[in-house]
Amino acid sequence: MSGDDADVSPDGGEVTTPGERTSAQESELGPPSDREMPLTEHIEELMRRLAVVLGVGGVVTLILYPGGDLFTAAIGVQMPTALEMIDLLWNRHIPGAPELVDRRPRVYGPLELVLTELKVATLGGLLVGLPLVVYETYLFMRPGLYPRERRYYLAAVPTSLVLAVVGMVFAHVVVLPVIFAYFTAYTTGTAVIAFGLKETFNLIILLMAYNAIIFQIPLFILLAIMMDLVTAQWLRRRRLIFWGSFLGLSFLVSPDPTGMAPLLIAATMIALFELTLGGLRWTGQ
Repeated sequence: MSGDDADVSPDGGEVTTPGERTSAQESELGPPSDREMPLTEHIEELMRRLAVVLGVGGVVTLILYPGGDLFTAAIGVQMPTALEMIDLLWNRHIPGAPELVDRRPRVYGPLELVLTELKVATLGGLLVGLPLVVYETYLFMRPGLYPRERRYYLAAVPTSLVLAVVGMVFAHVVVLPVIFAYFTAYTTGTAVIAFGLKETFNLIILLMAYNAIIFQIPLFILLAIMMDLVTAQWLRRRRLIFWGSFLGLSFLVSPDPTGMAPLLIAATMIALFELTLGGLRWTGQ
């Protein structure tokens, strides 16, 4: 019997060696590492992994607010506090804030400073705990994933986190200083801006979140091409449609009525789109 004949059964079906599963069997039975568990065990495992994430995020939140000084005194290492983070971001983004009294934050409620400190501390805990969320989610899902799906997860999710961090850094270094400089210059000679702490920090957090999201564009494009949903040529032929969609979406979601923030967001989205297509062309796609 030839080697070709050994791979085909008399009825034309696929022949497997003992212990080997066909693709049809895999689709029915699931990955080899998958095993049935009672619902209660799934819930217990999920709660256990969630407790780890919340514990780490909670500790970071407590360090930032209100326990920064306590941790510093206890372990002898200078720990940042939420108030220091607020001061750092404020001085970085508001032009003239370190020198001019009228550029310091205005507080219009008895709890506004406390709530802002708590918000900053919570976001710090969330950012530190995010990689742990990815890791614990992977451990929870891994038994039910095929090897190919594991590779996709391990490639896509950490990349998404890195792109989100790069987007927030870009907002911190480029977008926010430009926007606040524009706001300040826009009213020069007409009025004096009173920067409210709550409203200003909401804008800072919102724009950093927007940039974390829009920096996922390269990953979305690459995943769509890897999954054969689109091709690079298809995207290039419709680039003007995407440009217009980016511009319209940025004006739709931006809280800035002057148009500066939407234009910066749209320009960033278009640049990421074109840089990704340029990289694909460089690789021959």
